Amino acid sequence: MSDTPVDTNKRTWLIASTCAGAVGGVAVAVPFVSTFQPSEKAKAAGAAVEVDISALKPGEKMTVEWRGKPVWIVKRTPEQLASLNKTEPQLADPKSERKQDEFTPVYARNQGRSIKPEIFVAVGICTHLGCSPSDKFQAGPQPSLPDDWNGGFLCPCHGSTFDIAGRVFKNKPAPDNLQVPPHMYLSDTKLLIGEDKKA
Repeated sequence: MSDTPVDTNKRTWLIASTCAGAVGGVAVAVPFVSTFQPSEKAKAAGAAVEVDISALKPGEKMTVEWRGKPVWIVKRTPEQLASLNKTEPQLADPKSERKQDEFTPVYARNQGRSIKPEIFVAVGICTHLGCSPSDKFQAGPQPSLPDDWNGGFLCPCHGSTFDIAGRVFKNKPAPDNLQVPPHMYLSDTKLLIGEDKKA
């Protein structure tokens, strides 16, 4: 054993400064590590959105926001549903076969691109350059539309047209159909946008 005397004052200061350094290190690390966690705003932006569609009447559309994007919910009339057969020969991707996983969930890979035929849910952003198409539900000739128009959506930016199921017409700037977001029914009158599996 060494006969060197222990300086108790030095030892006390050494222990105290080590403890203070450790506390300071933790105080600096906690805010730094917390910056890697998503903010409340980011969590809210990605969260699923519950929508009450009980007041939606046939032929009407409502818009909700999900992840900063407009999501349209359209209650189609029997006439609008019947028009889907008429438009098919004029469409670029009538069966939604392009970019299926990205734009059309499995449960919406049908003529109406929907879970329930009368309710259509889509992200209201044109697949060309991100403009928001306008509603053109009225059938018949009108400006910027063909004379045999059956109703749907027109993107005013570059003239892309979509039928009432969000399917793009041939020879238009938009390369793909409108996106159908993940969604599910919580009840007959409640939709959950952004999630399609029950927890």
